[in-house]
Amino acid sequence: MLRIGIMGAGHLGKIHIKCIQQIPEYKFVGFFDPDQENAKKVAEEYNTHSFSSIEELIDEVDVVDIVTPTLSHFDCASKSLKRGKHVFIEKPIAASAAEAKKMIELSTEANVKVQVGHVERFNPAFTAAVKFIENPMFIETHRLAQFNPRGTDVPVILDLMIHDIDIVLSVVKSNVRKISASGVKVVSDTPDIANARIEFDNGCVANLTASRISMKNMRKSRFFQKDAYIAVDFLEKTTEIVRMKEVNPNDNDPFAMIIELGENKGSKQIFIEKPEILAVNAIKMELEAFYHSIINNTTPLVSIIDGYNALNVAYQIIDKLND
Repeated sequence: MLRIGIMGAGHLGKIHIKCIQQIPEYKFVGFFDPDQENAKKVAEEYNTHSFSSIEELIDEVDVVDIVTPTLSHFDCASKSLKRGKHVFIEKPIAASAAEAKKMIELSTEANVKVQVGHVERFNPAFTAAVKFIENPMFIETHRLAQFNPRGTDVPVILDLMIHDIDIVLSVVKSNVRKISASGVKVVSDTPDIANARIEFDNGCVANLTASRISMKNMRKSRFFQKDAYIAVDFLEKTTEIVRMKEVNPNDNDPFAMIIELGENKGSKQIFIEKPEILAVNAIKMELEAFYHSIINNTTPLVSIIDGYNALNVAYQIIDKLND
């Protein structure tokens, strides 16, 4: 059993508290939140201990779960890493790529595990789809959200698009070659809606759109590859796989969907699959996965390097928006 404590007891921090209390492999020792009034309420609501300082919490745990505002991630993580604690840290990993790089150095020196909270990697719709995604050559993502003042302290790229940046980088096994982007400031001081085009050395192109001023919520991604199209709805938790295969001459199914490819090019049969999607708590799953990576000494599914790479691409996009 690993002793774990949480830094930050805001909206997401309380969700983490609730999830950790449901994971028997962890011993939840308490949390720290600088807002004393909020800390008192959370301690009473979840029947847990509120630490008086970050340092006090760090001394009592094996694992630190950082769910604080992005600007404080580096300070919280560096203090934890310097004391040899394993760290789970919400996305984005830090406020800058330089901070993330320094965190990599600290984690290497301490020989501890760090996992970044890119929770969409654990979304059951994506985990059902990822086994079908092989060398995608065009990816299109739309992550649209209704306006919420919480999160406007950072650009929409860091607030929303970074989820899809991480997903794209996880499935495209190639280096980024070129990035272009455009965006518009509507209600805040940084772009509230943005589009980015990421081109990779292997020829893959990803077209990402994010908005926090939409009339409706949407979190959809589509992956196109040879003879297949995979659609993932992260919000509705659905996945659709459309594949083309050579027509089986022995198959006389009158309802088979056949597409003629043109003169002397033959034909192919279309197969549509909708994998069963299990109802799971993705945040609980990522915290459980982190426990197993520590115990089994394996690389976390969303490693500190993954967190750095996603942040690095995010800031390249932000730079293009500022050009």
